[in-house]
Amino acid sequence: MTPPDLAELLRYIGREEPLSGTVRAFPGLTREDLGRLLEAAASQLATRAPEPPAAEPRRPSRTIPPLPQESPAPAAVSSSLKLFSDGAARGNPGPAGAGAVLMDAEGRVVARLGRFLGVQTNNYAEYMGLLLGLKHARSLGVKELEVLADSELLIRQLQGRYQVKSPTLRPLYEEASELLEQFSRVRLTHVPREKNKAADEMSNRAIDERL
Repeated sequence: MTPPDLAELLRYIGREEPLSGTVRAFPGLTREDLGRLLEAAASQLATRAPEPPAAEPRRPSRTIPPLPQESPAPAAVSSSLKLFSDGAARGNPGPAGAGAVLMDAEGRVVARLGRFLGVQTNNYAEYMGLLLGLKHARSLGVKELEVLADSELLIRQLQGRYQVKSPTLRPLYEEASELLEQFSRVRLTHVPREKNKAADEMSNRAIDERL
């Protein structure tokens, strides 16, 4: 139920109610005097500016933590980084994940990245790990990049030594090639799997945690 307007309520009381008890309680006060008092009070209420609604209490600010798959970058990121990339598929095709780790020249981790890919092949996951790292490196303003991956197929295709025959991998290869051209200097290096454990960990973590 909507509460009545107070000014109108006072006018109604002054106009319609007998108010005999009030008149008896205040000797010398007539019914007409009481009606005029109620009318005056109603007029004051009607002309008063409405009070602003109470402000909602301010909620305390909350610091949003970084995503679990990515470490916050240092305040000043080097213009030259190493990108370790990898991909994993359990079943090939099967549940797949992409992983990438960016490091500076001293071996400090700048970013850890992971992404769940659904059901994909291992080669698809390898390319997605590379793209994940390349895009993040570009967002950091990196100029010189060394790409290290344990997929000989991926490295040799990017070097132009192997052809890209798969229609699924072709658009990924083209996107990676375009991104690589945006760096002033790029080095592509094939490394043994044991030297790519950080990126491998992120690709498998992406599958386990559906990052």
